[in-house]
Amino acid sequence: QVQLVESGGGLVQAGGSLRLSCAASGRRFSSYAMGWFRQAPGKEREFVAAITRSGGNTYYADSVKGRFTISRDNAKNTVYLQMNSVKPDDTAVYYCAADFRLSDNGYGLLQMETYDYWGQGTQVTVSS
Repeated sequence: QVQLVESGGGLVQAGGSLRLSCAASGRRFSSYAMGWFRQAPGKEREFVAAITRSGGNTYYADSVKGRFTISRDNAKNTVYLQMNSVKPDDTAVYYCAADFRLSDNGYGLLQMETYDYWGQGTQVTVSS
């Protein structure tokens, strides 16, 4: 079992930057692949980015490629989402998710059904 707590959300102007953090408590953080998803009002939750256990492979939605970077620090039990050149369409609640893995693979990380654990979310609002 693992608990996830997101932080770092807030109001930012279009073109600006924001860094989200997801702090994990529990056993064997390095055995979990991690993902970020987001949900805007009236829309379905969508994939944003994911990272394998070791950080060796990352995956991004087309809408954020080149602007967002996912990373992790296993020594700190934390995963990050660096958001650069943000747009109003990035406005959403951002959720961190974890999936236990027996190996360092990236299978299924684009699908929210894959993940075992979820954080409470943090609001990101991008103004024009």
